[in-house]
Amino acid sequence: MRKISYWRYSAVKLKTLLTALACALLVFSMLGCGTTNHLQSIQLSSSNSSETVTGTVSIGINGPVVGPVQLYTWANYSNGKQVLLNGTAVVYKISLDANTPFAVNPGDNSFYPLDAPPQTMQLSATGLLTAVDPSACSWFNSNAGTKATQPAWSAVGVYLVTATYSGFTSPPVFVAAASAPGYVDLLNNPTGACGPSGK
Repeated sequence: MRKISYWRYSAVKLKTLLTALACALLVFSMLGCGTTNHLQSIQLSSSNSSETVTGTVSIGINGPVVGPVQLYTWANYSNGKQVLLNGTAVVYKISLDANTPFAVNPGDNSFYPLDAPPQTMQLSATGLLTAVDPSACSWFNSNAGTKATQPAWSAVGVYLVTATYSGFTSPPVFVAAASAPGYVDLLNNPTGACGPSGK
């Protein structure tokens, strides 16, 4: 009977073991492709219980939202999980939108420049939006002076709010100012409301 040297037998066994280990790692990595947990995006929301996309909010005393509004940042992961983010790692930013930079004069429904933050609208480090002086209305009623019995609102001035976390920036939330009265029109806006009612 032919003898096989111990070293040759050990080398074959080690080669087989390494091949099996490489195959096992390949299988596990392929199985894990769909279940990895990587951050894919972040989203601002006005809810801390579920991620709801917040498009435009109106903040002040004469619009659909009264008082401060708290924004929350949610992280979206590749496994479908949504996680509410807290702490100093989330950075909030507010700016005046250069495309819609106007407020509406309640006396004649004309436009004037909307103040940049921290005037009129302030954003805290934790995402709290607050209307401050000088007050302003950035909703325009295009039905003013017509025979229409309802106002037709459009935001002519908005602030952009974003959050940044771990290299990701959220889509902006648009914030209209409603801290000053709107133009009074006896037919379609007799109370001088600023912006839609939200009903």
